[in-house]
Order: sequence, then structure tokens, then C-alpha cells
Amino acid sequence: MRFLTVRTGLTESIHDVAVVAVDATGTELYRSGDPDRPLFYRSAVKPFQATVALEAGLTLPVEHLAVASASHSGWPVHVAIVRSILSDAGLDESALQCPPSWPLSQGAKDLQVRRGVVGPKRVFHNCSGKHAAMLAVCVVQGWPIDTYLHPSHPLQRRIVELVTDATGIRPEPVGIDGCGAPAMRGSVRGLATAFANLSSSERCRPAANAVSRFPSLVADNSRPDGKLARWWGGPVKVGAEGQIGIGRHGIGIAAKADAGRPEVAVAAVIATADELGLISDAMRDALGAEAAPPLLGGGKPVGAVIRE
Repeated sequence: MRFLTVRTGLTESIHDVAVVAVDATGTELYRSGDPDRPLFYRSAVKPFQATVALEAGLTLPVEHLAVASASHSGWPVHVAIVRSILSDAGLDESALQCPPSWPLSQGAKDLQVRRGVVGPKRVFHNCSGKHAAMLAVCVVQGWPIDTYLHPSHPLQRRIVELVTDATGIRPEPVGIDGCGAPAMRGSVRGLATAFANLSSSERCRPAANAVSRFPSLVADNSRPDGKLARWWGGPVKVGAEGQIGIGRHGIGIAAKADAGRPEVAVAAVIATADELGLISDAMRDALGAEAAPPLLGGGKPVGAVIRE
């Protein structure tokens, strides 16, 4: 699938996207580009990492489970839930091993600056919810906390096994994600298969429900993935470098924008879902800006990112 950045009638950029849709049996429903090229899933598999924490004995309210599965934008509600997950485990944010960061959202960062915060904090990192849940389940299990990110840690070994089951691909050798956690290896097809399973399997139902019910906790209300999730009716999760997985009723769709543009990946899964008859008229109207992200000139629309 290809998208064009068109400004005032001139094509400025070309964006190729690998996209595939599969059902829960693995049957291919749609494909474009190369969905089998290796990639790291990055944050797109956070709902599965959170599922491992639940299976290992961690109990989380549904809102906390959503943040554990999130790439949150660092608004106060996100930060408060991360701190609550840690506090319930007898920990504080000093236990986090994700790097110090400002909130992902510029608005959330500006708010913290106005509050007098003078520098980045680990709890602001968009992956801090995942890290907090990992730490909390280590407390439950009596596993070491200081090495919770090491690939040989019992928690990380369980994550590898679940991601293997969900994607149908062994996710090793692992890399290192931006947050310091192991990055699972796979493909766009593997991600689509995972989201077909996420939206249909009893094993993953708690995380799927949390992600579906609370898109503003998983992302926020202004990001393209958050806006899509508000309308989609199933789990939606982005990963770094322009990838996304979505699922509903046993159908999984995943996309990877070659140039790493997240808004292009979102547009690609919307286009694919529309071709499969999964987008209603109301959704199509509501998601117009996500399906064809507008370009501004002087603060006014002068073009868009459109499908070729």
C-alpha cells in the first residue's frame, strides 16, 4: 500500500506500507507489500506483556491494566496510575528502569513545566506503565527486581513464550527496546495474527477489554491511534517506527510504514479495514483526518497524506 504527501497539488513524499489482515485461523484476508519482512514489534505487543503479568498472579483494576498495556502520553492520570501500581506493590518510581523522559505529549510536558517540574522523570516515560506492572509481578512472584529487564529473567522468558503463542513466530533473538526492555522480533503478519488472537481468545480477554475500553489511557484523546481506538471497538496498539496492530472479533490487521511514520500506519489499517467492510459510515466520517492526515500551510489545510 502506498500513500502520498500532497501539498497544494504537488507530491512531496511517497510512503510505502506493508499491511496484512488475517483471521484467527491464520487465513489471509488482505495483504499489500511484504508482511513477512523481519521487524521488532516494539510497544505493539504491550497487551501481551501485561497478560503475562496477570497470568503470573498480578491483580490490576481494569484502568491500571490499560496503563500497563499503554504507550501513554504522560498526562497526570497516566502518571498517577503508574505510581499507584508501584505503591500497591510496595515500590516507588525509583524502582523503574525505563530512562528518564518528558511526557510524550507536548501539552502534558508543558503542564509539568508549569507545575515547576525541572527535568525528565522515569515515571513520565511512555512505557512506565509496562515497567510498573513488570516490577509489581516480580514482587508477587518473589522474582529479582533489579534484573527484571534481563532477557533471562523468569518474567521475560514467560513473555517470549506468550508472544510465540500469539504471533506464531518465535520472537528471538530479542533486541533492546527504547525503554530498555527486551524487544520481541517478528513480522507484520505475526502482529496481525497476534491481534486476531487478542480480540478473540479467552486467555487475552482481560487485556483486550482494558485496551478497548480505555483508549485515552492507552494513548490519549489527540493522537491518531487514540482517535481510531475510540471508534474501532476492539484493541488498538501502536509500536515505535510506524507500526500498529488492531483487532476485532477474531480479525487482526497490522501495518508497518517503511519510513516509520505512525500516522501513515494508522491510515493504512483504516484503509484495510474499510476494504474489508469493517468501517461503518459513522466511523468513516469521524476518522476522516486519520484516514487522510491533513497538511497545513499558514495554519490552514493545503493538502493531505492520501492513498495512491
